[in-house]
Amino acid sequence: MSLSDRLRAAHAADWDAAITHRFVAELCAGRVAPEVLRAYLVQDYQFIDRFVALLGAAIASADSFAARLRLSRFLAMITSDENTYFQRAFDELGVPEAERRAPALTATTRAFQALMREAAESRSYAQALAVLAVAEWLYLSWAERHQGPLPERFIHAEWITLHDNDDFRGFVGWLRAELDRVGPAEEAACAALFGRAVALERRFFDDLYEG
Repeated sequence: MSLSDRLRAAHAADWDAAITHRFVAELCAGRVAPEVLRAYLVQDYQFIDRFVALLGAAIASADSFAARLRLSRFLAMITSDENTYFQRAFDELGVPEAERRAPALTATTRAFQALMREAAESRSYAQALAVLAVAEWLYLSWAERHQGPLPERFIHAEWITLHDNDDFRGFVGWLRAELDRVGPAEEAACAALFGRAVALERRFFDDLYEG
């Protein structure tokens, strides 16, 4: 079993709870309440700055030019297609500029930001990959579960298709392969970061329905 498979298996309870979460089911059905989707997107948008920094750290610490190119192409997507989706969704949901830029953060959001900062500041390619792999692989895993027609509204449909397409699937496979390649040399540190990230992904969804 590969390192990435072992890490996912070690955290299967949180992983499976996240990818089958009520929020995911409602999103895929186009039934998620507007206030829930708004809360989700406002908090999720606060990850972009730290996520871009984490990608930058991975680019800086990668051990090949090919890896830097692959990560750079993904970075370009995050700062273009995904950022544009957020802005259009905020417009659709009537989110004011101040709430887009500086909302009150949940404890889970702050913890996830801190985790990404920790991985970036490790200056370790393997440790950066451990967090990136969770963030992207877990989202691919829930998006691939969607069956049938996409929801009618773009705020639901595009969030699914951004995370279920051939390019994204290929990138996630590449992230896993890179983690499998370089992670064993720092397995304990990678495992700790991976586990914390999976737990936070689940908590992030749980928060939406817990007041």
